[in-house]
Amino acid sequence: MGDEISRSHFRACDFKAFEQGLAAETELLSEWFRDGAFSTRVPVCGLELESWLIDDQALPAAHNAALLAAVDDPLVVPELARFNVELNVEPQALHTTALGNLQSDLQATWDRCQTVAGTLSTRLVMIGILPSVSQAHLSLENMSELKRYRALNEQVLRLREGHPLMLEIHGREHLNLLHRDVMLESAATSLQLHLKVAPAQAVRYYNAAQIVSAPMVAAAANSPYLFGRDLWDETRIPLFEQAVAVGGIAAAGRGPLRRVSFGTGYAKESLLECFIENQQHFPVLLPIAFDDPIRTLSHLRLHNGTIWRWNRPLIGYDPDGTPHLRIEHRVLPAGPTVVDSIANAAFFYGLVHALALREAVPEFQLPFATARDNFYAAARDGLEAQISWIDGRRLPMQTLLLDQLIPLARYGLGLLEIDAGERDFYLDIIKQRVRNACSGSNWQRAWVARHGADMQALTEAYYERQQQGEPVHDWDG
Repeated sequence: MGDEISRSHFRACDFKAFEQGLAAETELLSEWFRDGAFSTRVPVCGLELESWLIDDQALPAAHNAALLAAVDDPLVVPELARFNVELNVEPQALHTTALGNLQSDLQATWDRCQTVAGTLSTRLVMIGILPSVSQAHLSLENMSELKRYRALNEQVLRLREGHPLMLEIHGREHLNLLHRDVMLESAATSLQLHLKVAPAQAVRYYNAAQIVSAPMVAAAANSPYLFGRDLWDETRIPLFEQAVAVGGIAAAGRGPLRRVSFGTGYAKESLLECFIENQQHFPVLLPIAFDDPIRTLSHLRLHNGTIWRWNRPLIGYDPDGTPHLRIEHRVLPAGPTVVDSIANAAFFYGLVHALALREAVPEFQLPFATARDNFYAAARDGLEAQISWIDGRRLPMQTLLLDQLIPLARYGLGLLEIDAGERDFYLDIIKQRVRNACSGSNWQRAWVARHGADMQALTEAYYERQQQGEPVHDWDG
């Protein structure tokens, strides 16, 4: 979904041509898996951070075009809404000082964007769901001026036969509403982590990423409020799943697959299984005509970009053109600060690496259905969740994180030869956040308990503390 397209209206012949291109590219990808054609220059890490623009009233400010023009940086790109932008970093080989390098790069880009935003009478804030956003802000007039977004909206509504999207979230409070376009999706902003992996270990890393999704989302939760309602610790999860609610073609013994989901199972033999499932079970949304060479996999990669598994396999290319495999971990919200974001990344990279190399294969010990149930329980209840772990025990999330998973992540970072000082610094942030039960979501709720449910005031208070740059567990009330 990251590349612009030439038009937003399509004919039946466009879908047929795209499906033919997709089939040919899926067959080529199958050959690459059989032949071991993928890069082994691994591991490499990277990230994308989605953020909000707000005005002096702490309300969404629809000025991303002006910001992007002034920043003029290919690493800063538009998002679905005119009040969102995405910041990227250059990939880093995942060893020694990689985490500190990620923080330096992200902080420099963040500071530059913040400075430019100030010249436009706007401000940048990173948070999973902006407390002050209203349903009225999520209108087509606030959609970014890119054809791919207009096309996405048109095709989603076509597959829904014009029926509006229904949002129904039952958490601490309940929210039920209808919305007539895909702009609901823009209310959810994320930190997306990338990990380039070798083909021989890709299945293990992918399955490990699914298993760790529950503790990751619990430790990083930062999205409790939507339209003034207190819902899940990580309300982004049900919001995004329902914001593009277009089913796929029914799989054997199952109903239509959802385009945003935890997935349908662990990978077994290779990540090719995900791409075959994409082709066979998900209708094409954006049938763009590509004239690119088949090895660019333009149809396949665009189609994959319209299927939003919480852990998504990606195909990319090294600078010399060698294809590579990446895993995109999509469960994390944006924020609360740059240093919190890198701490979340450190926790993920260490934890998934340790599990992927574990002699006793964890996906053999934890059924996929349990990993999925863990994920939704953690998204709903955060650090208060109870989940089942690979040792067969059912544990409180805080206990599991402090006693097992943070030490395991430290071990994994050691295997990656991350500098000891960086391991200690970033994982101590996770440890203190968990020990104090002060995730971004818990801080927001504590602020509301003290000051009342004024969502603009909450946004302003959050922004002021974010500007200080301290991790969220050190924020005052």
